[in-house]
Amino acid sequence: MVAPAVFRALRKNKTFRYGVPMLLLVVGGSFGLREFSQIRYDAVKIKKIKDATFEDWKNIRGPRPWEDPELLQGRNPETLKPKAA
Repeated sequence: MVAPAVFRALRKNKTFRYGVPMLLLVVGGSFGLREFSQIRYDAVKIKKIKDATFEDWKNIRGPRPWEDPELLQGRNPETLKPKAA
């Protein structure tokens, strides 16, 4: 008969009613953030950018919205500028 009285007292206690769910949220959120952060660091390890070779890399400017993409692909932007008279 003591258990129902204790349960009723705990339901009326504001610390138990609001504090325990808040504490569970904070502690659970900490573990959740740790897992999501670990996913981010694991994804960075997979990329292995430092192993890539950049000797044959060429910088190609993309077309602007008002320019024709077929005209610019593979051409030097300096040759496309109008020449001053």
